Amino acid sequence: MSLKKINTVLAAAFILFILWFGTEFILSPETTAPGFGLPSWPSGDGDGGGFLIIKGIRDVVLALVLGILLVTGHRRALGWALLVEALAAYGDMATVLAHHGSVATALGVHGLTATLMVVNGLLMMRETGKVAAAPATPAPQPA
Repeated sequence: MSLKKINTVLAAAFILFILWFGTEFILSPETTAPGFGLPSWPSGDGDGGGFLIIKGIRDVVLALVLGILLVTGHRRALGWALLVEALAAYGDMATVLAHHGSVATALGVHGLTATLMVVNGLLMMRETGKVAAAPATPAPQPA
C-alpha cells in the first residue's frame, strides 16, 4: 500500500472519529461526557450543560474542515490542519489532567489521538514535500 493511500485512510479515520464523537456530544452530551475523562460534568441547562454541546460543535467543525481538505485534494493543507487541530486534543488532555480527571483517559484517548494526528500530519507533509521538490522544468528529450 502506498504512503498516499495509508495517509488517506488515516486521515479519513480521524475525520470520521472526530465527527462521530462530536455528534455524540451534541445529541447525547450527558451520556457521552463521562468518557471524556473528567471527574464531574455539568448537567442540565442551569448547570452549564450547554458547554457539552459546544464541545460537540467544536469537534464537528474540526472534522468538517479536515474532510473538506481531504475531499478536495489539498493534501499539504490537510497535513497542516492535522498538526494544528492536534492542539485541541492535547488541550483536552491537559484539561483532564489539570482537573484531576482520569490519567488513563487523558493519555490513552486524548494524548494518543493528538499524537497520531501529528504523525499523520507529518506524513502528509512529507508526502507532499516530495512532490513539491520535483523539478519545475522537464528534462530535455532526445529527438
